[in-house]
Amino acid sequence: MVLKISDNQELQLQVFGLTADTYYSAVISHAYYCIFYAAKAYLMTKGITTRPPEEHKKSFDEFAKLVRAGVVDIELLKIYEQLLIRADTLLHIFEMEKGKRGKFTYQRLPQANQEPANESLANAKTFFSHIFNLCE
Repeated sequence: MVLKISDNQELQLQVFGLTADTYYSAVISHAYYCIFYAAKAYLMTKGITTRPPEEHKKSFDEFAKLVRAGVVDIELLKIYEQLLIRADTLLHIFEMEKGKRGKFTYQRLPQANQEPANESLANAKTFFSHIFNLCE
């Protein structure tokens, strides 16, 4: 939905009363969290739980162990790793901007454009679909 809103300025203005803008960074972020939580759910089916601190790194490392053991297809790890790196970049930019502007609820990152957003969404769909099947 966020991708569709980003692609359609008329929808932004007339339906949601937003100013014309893009929200591709939100698409990338939501895609990453889809993958992160799907991976955590799968790990839980294997009796593996991860907790803060460094929950994202721990989850990725545990998922990677299952891939190396041949339990999970290597392609899923590639998708997870790719979005983890992109998410880290976005979080770094977010952190820098937050320091400049103070506290706020929502942050738009103009560096995140349509092409990476579409790619992230496709990757999340692939990853979630495979993990969902593994969890059943």
